[in-house]
Order: sequence, then structure tokens, then C-alpha cells
Amino acid sequence: MKPNTTVTPRALLQAFTAALVLAAMTVGPACWSTVTAAEQKGGDKRETRKVAAMSEAVYKKLTEAQELIEARKTNEGLAVLEQIRNMKSLSPYELAQLWNYYAYTYFTLERYKDAIGAYEKVLQQPELPEALENGTLYTLAQLYFQIEQYQKAVDTIKRWFAVVTEPTENAYLLLGQGYYQLKKYKEALDPIQTAMKLVKARGEVPKENLYLLLRVLYYELNDYKNMADVIRELIAHYPKTDYWLTLAGTYSELKQLRKQMSIMEMLYEHGDLVKENQVLNLANLYLLHDVPYKAAKVMQKGVDSGLIKAEVKNLRLLSQAWLQAQETEKSLPPLEKAAKMSDDGELYVRLGQAYINLDRWSSAVEALQAGLKKGGVKRPDSANIMLGLALFELDKFDAAKAAFRVAQGDRRSAKTAGQWISYIESEQDRQQALQESLKSGSQKKIVPPPAGAS
Repeated sequence: MKPNTTVTPRALLQAFTAALVLAAMTVGPACWSTVTAAEQKGGDKRETRKVAAMSEAVYKKLTEAQELIEARKTNEGLAVLEQIRNMKSLSPYELAQLWNYYAYTYFTLERYKDAIGAYEKVLQQPELPEALENGTLYTLAQLYFQIEQYQKAVDTIKRWFAVVTEPTENAYLLLGQGYYQLKKYKEALDPIQTAMKLVKARGEVPKENLYLLLRVLYYELNDYKNMADVIRELIAHYPKTDYWLTLAGTYSELKQLRKQMSIMEMLYEHGDLVKENQVLNLANLYLLHDVPYKAAKVMQKGVDSGLIKAEVKNLRLLSQAWLQAQETEKSLPPLEKAAKMSDDGELYVRLGQAYINLDRWSSAVEALQAGLKKGGVKRPDSANIMLGLALFELDKFDAAKAAFRVAQGDRRSAKTAGQWISYIESEQDRQQALQESLKSGSQKKIVPPPAGAS
């Protein structure tokens, strides 16, 4: 997650103008005035500090530079700042204000590293007014974020924390984001939680990105329980399909699969599952919870609409769902398509078994022979057992015995195949004896009884 720490020209301009106002209040002969801690926004942990006054000549030049910079005449503004820089005997306070103006100007030119260098020079001046020092530290931390120097950003904002008594939630967010970018997730957790508490203490709803950052921290720490709590609260204030999906995934990590299924089902019924993997996920959850009919229905609709690709693995799953729902006839079309598309004959064997369950012997023979011919069957011995059975039911005894003899070559099916062969041979003997008996009986001449016999 990229931190939202952009420094805006407007924010810098406000600080820039405030600095000039402070300078105007202290124009006059060299003297010392005081700025108390109570005057600092958020309070200050330091004692009162004397602030050097600014000469009228410097003040007028800074005002001139400000007007030029605000009019986007930055080159002219920089030239005026150079004039001030060449003045002799500038006080530390005047130098601080000068570098503050340089920093703002560099920022408007997107010369961020130069802006950072100028702000660092501001902080090098002794006895800075607390307001100027605090504002410079905070802005400097944001600029370090801008150029992705996250460790320096963290170090700088911690310097800022050290001199204020009532930091706002934005400052805690800034610190937390810095730690996050440094992959220091445990360190990031406390400032982000503090930021949440400050907002809630005012009776306000935390911003969406605050929830999102807290969520991702719990994720990185594998703390799915707290992550689920955060997402539920996030959904309550910012309901979005993506957040519901994230909550469903979190329940999966927590092994609370029924809750996951309930969310996915709710989203499906509202038309919010618009991706193939989402619908397949729901179908698999239905199968996992022994609801195969619903699994088959959502998959069939997905395949028919084109949302789910009609590829082997999906067609196989669809057929499996219909079979588990005891809808054997409906399981056949997707299984037939999958068998034709598959690189091996395994699905043809499954298709043959389905036909056997429906007593459709000719179709079973066709499917089983196709599977064995295609190859790659996991248990060819079992496939030949089924083929022999189907052929037997069609009274194709010799072909059936041939299939059983192939199966007999595998020790796992040798006994079963041998029993079938013996049975078929005995059946053949029985039928042959019956035919011979019928044949011999038809050759006997039947003599009618004499007339008048009683």
C-alpha cells in the first residue's frame, strides 16, 4: 500500500505565508520576543524560547519574493532570495526564513531533493520559533516520503513527536505508513491503532485508508482474527464488494468455511460475483459442504453464459457436481465434452461407468473402448472389467472374455476377471446345451392318436 503523504503546494503556501506573518510581527530593531508553548498547535514539550526579530529590509525582500513566487514567477523570486542571501549579517532567524522560502520555491518546481536540503538548513539555525521548527519537521518528513526515503521519513517524524504534546491522527498515520513501507509491521501497528482511537474518541468515523492500512498490517502479521474484525467494521462504514470478498477469504484462513460460503452465496445472489474464479470458489464451497445441487446449478449457469470457460477441469467439476446431486443424465454432456478434450482416456472411463449405471451398455462399450485406445488410463484393468461387463450384457461373450483376459493380467483384477471368465464359459455351455436340447426335440415325429381312441 502506497502511503498517502503527498505534500501539496497549498499546504506549503499556508506555512510559507504564516511564516511571513510571524516575521511581520517581529520587524523592528534587534530585540528578543517570546513564543510560549501554549501558542504552539498541539502543544510543545519545550520551554518558552526567544525569537530574534527580522529587519525591515529583509522583511520587504521576503514579501517581494513571496509575491513573485505566488505569481509563478519563480526565477524572479529566486533572484530576490539570492539578493537576501548576499546580505551581510543575517540573523539565524532571518536565515531560517530565507531557507524556508527557498524550500517552498524548490517544491513548486518539483525539485524535491533541493527542497529537502533547504528545510534541513532551516533546522540548522539556532533558537528557531517552535511553530517554524515543528512545521518544518513535519513537512520534511512528508517530503522524505515523497522521494521514498522511508527511514529518514520515520526518523524525522519521530523528531517531531518528541517536541509536541498532542499529535493528531495524521501524524500517527504518517509514522505507521513509514514503518509499513520499511516492512516493520509490528512497529506500525501501535501508531495506526492510536490514530483510530483518536478519531473514534471525537465521535467520528475513521477514514477508509486508515482501516485499509490496519487491515493489511494484520494480514502481514498473520493475525486473521483481528483482520476479520477490522474488515467487518470497514464494511459497516464503507460497504464494497471487494471488502466482502476479502472478509470471505479471511474466514477461509480462519477455517470458518461455512461463514465464507454464506458471504459468497450472498454476493452471488446479488449479482456481485462477476469473475470465473469467484463462481468456481462458491461451487467448491457448496461441494465441500455437501450441497452438490447448488454447486451444479451455479456452474451450469456459468458455463452456459460463458463466464466459466468450458475447459476440461471445469467440465469435469460440473459433471462431478451433477453426479453427487444424483442427476446422472445431466452429468453426461459436460463429461462427454471433457473426455473429447482431455489428453488421456481417464474421463472416457468415467463416462463409461456413468453409462453402465444407466444400463446403457452400447454407449458404455463405446466410451470404454475410446478411453483405452486414447491411453493414459490410471487403472486399465478396472476399465477392462467394466468393458467386459458391458459386452456380457450385450451377449457378446467372446469379446467380453477377451476384455476380462486383458484385465486378468493385472494381479489387482486377476481374481475378479477369472471369475467372470468362468461364469461366461459356464453360461455359454448352458446356452449351447439348451440349444442342442431344443434342436433334438424338434426332430421327433409326433404320431396322432387313432380315431375313436378314448
